[in-house]
Amino acid sequence: MNPEKNSLDRYVLTRGLLSLRNTNEPSTMGLKRRYYKYVNYKNRLINRLHDFFEDLSFYVGGFVFFVIVYDLGFPHTVSYFYFSAIYLLFLVSFTVAFAFRSLLFPSPSQRQNTIRWVIVVGLMFFCSYKYSKLKYQPDFHSLSYYGSLAICGLLLLFDVSRKILLLYSKRFNPALSFVLSFALLALVGAGLLMLPRATVHGISFVDALFMSVSAVCVTGLATVDMAVEFTRLGKLVLLVLMQLGGLGMLSFTSFFGYLYQGSFSIENQLFLKDFATSERIGDVFKTLSQIIMITFGLELIGAVLIYLTLNDSLFQTSGQQMRFAIFHSVSSFCNAGFSITPNGLFNHEINQNYGFQWIVALLIILGGIGFFIITDFYAYLRHYTKQLYFWVRFQLPIQHLPRIVSINSLMVLLTTGCLLLVGMVAILMIEQKGILAHHPTWWGKISTSFFASVTPRTAGFNTFDMGLLQPATVLIFLLLMWIGASPGSTGGGIKTTTFAVAMLNIVSLAKGKDRVEFAGRRIPSESVRRAFTVITLSLLMIGPAILIITILEPNQSLIGIAFECFSAFCTVGLSLNLTPTFTDGTKVVLIVLMFIGRVGTFTLLVAFVKRVKTMNYQYPNENIFIN
Repeated sequence: MNPEKNSLDRYVLTRGLLSLRNTNEPSTMGLKRRYYKYVNYKNRLINRLHDFFEDLSFYVGGFVFFVIVYDLGFPHTVSYFYFSAIYLLFLVSFTVAFAFRSLLFPSPSQRQNTIRWVIVVGLMFFCSYKYSKLKYQPDFHSLSYYGSLAICGLLLLFDVSRKILLLYSKRFNPALSFVLSFALLALVGAGLLMLPRATVHGISFVDALFMSVSAVCVTGLATVDMAVEFTRLGKLVLLVLMQLGGLGMLSFTSFFGYLYQGSFSIENQLFLKDFATSERIGDVFKTLSQIIMITFGLELIGAVLIYLTLNDSLFQTSGQQMRFAIFHSVSSFCNAGFSITPNGLFNHEINQNYGFQWIVALLIILGGIGFFIITDFYAYLRHYTKQLYFWVRFQLPIQHLPRIVSINSLMVLLTTGCLLLVGMVAILMIEQKGILAHHPTWWGKISTSFFASVTPRTAGFNTFDMGLLQPATVLIFLLLMWIGASPGSTGGGIKTTTFAVAMLNIVSLAKGKDRVEFAGRRIPSESVRRAFTVITLSLLMIGPAILIITILEPNQSLIGIAFECFSAFCTVGLSLNLTPTFTDGTKVVLIVLMFIGRVGTFTLLVAFVKRVKTMNYQYPNENIFIN
């Protein structure tokens, strides 16, 4: 845009409006009409030009996605020059579209505008660098080549996120959109896992879909040995699927869509309010950014700690050790339970590393406790860190942060602590002559018992042979798997608050109370009814699945089949060594169970059942005899 031309336009408009105050001459009215006609024409032209470049970058991006898939996933003899040229074309089109958006639709925040233009300038420099590499020397398998792949992948995420935000404005059913996002991600993941370069010996569609759904639903059940069958590309695909599935595809796309557009519409904020667990509509992006930043921060810290606890002799290179640490940190925090070592964490080189087990267990707990509790602790830590700094530096008195812990947070913490403690003590008592016999020291027994109490909470790791568990321990695992993690977390199960509310309701009925109370607060009847709905629906899903698999696998034990079904529905990933032996029909049943367990039975019901807006009538009461 030309500043001198804009100044002339403003001058003409000002002179025209000033003259209209005292005159109604036809020439003045004609000047005004001509000016507005010119401005409208110019705005339409600029907007159409901007839309053209955005659509061009999106369609080119769709083509580039398939080019990247072919480039990485298939053996080919096509010259790398053509791939690099296509990547450069996409980078240029995206840079032009983003520059137009930054110029025509600036953000109210000066900081965000500065960041936008820094990105534009950075992309321009990289495009010129990429062009020089293509013109004067080949950039095959160089920093320029792999850098363009990484940047194209990130920009594709921006483009897809922008389009998805437009769909939110169409007033789609939020629950249905949530379900479809997981289904689409699982199908795309299955297609990527079937690429020739993703596996060593190839993989069937059922196995690829099973592994993809297991990663997206952060379950951890596997029909093939990841360490043997998947290449580095296949493991990378599973890592990305775990990360996107753990936090939710809608959270990622909304976050990157906001970064591209610079704002959320009212429809976007209303759509994302519940998924972001935000109390206020205006805090949607703040909540999303906190969730994503805290997740990446904790995963980074976990990866560093895991790297430090590993024995260097187990890995050929430091890069291999670093990849191991990153993969297991993400898998632990997302409660996925995938491992890239043969036999998982039961590997004899790892199952005696108790420091590694405690770090993994802590990541599992943090990932399964709920993001709103983590953000509360983060706010406390940030406040008192600042206060301590001011006290040390300026001798200012510490200002305490007044805060009333919510009933939800208190219930989650108490239930989680009780389940971990009871599970650890029970396993420590039952498995003295079982799986704990291989650990001679009390520190080893306590560490293994604690890890065994944590991992059924939807994580799925095991540092022992699951086939050697005592029957009583298997029943304890079933209960812990069924309860699962907490609301707003990466874990599954019926959730800790659901179990706690159901128990409180039972105690309340036994005492003859007409309400459910906890910590000086009354729990709404809607929460009680929803808790029992979730419990009932979970049993209605698991029961028929056990019956079907019993028919399909007549040679398997009932307790083993039940364990697999609970593990799949509650997105745990533990197995009594049966999953790889199942037929394709049984794998499909487990795929459905994993998917329903991740999206939630109640969410799935809301997605396909038309909700009643108002009820302007009320029937008379009549008692039903129960028990």
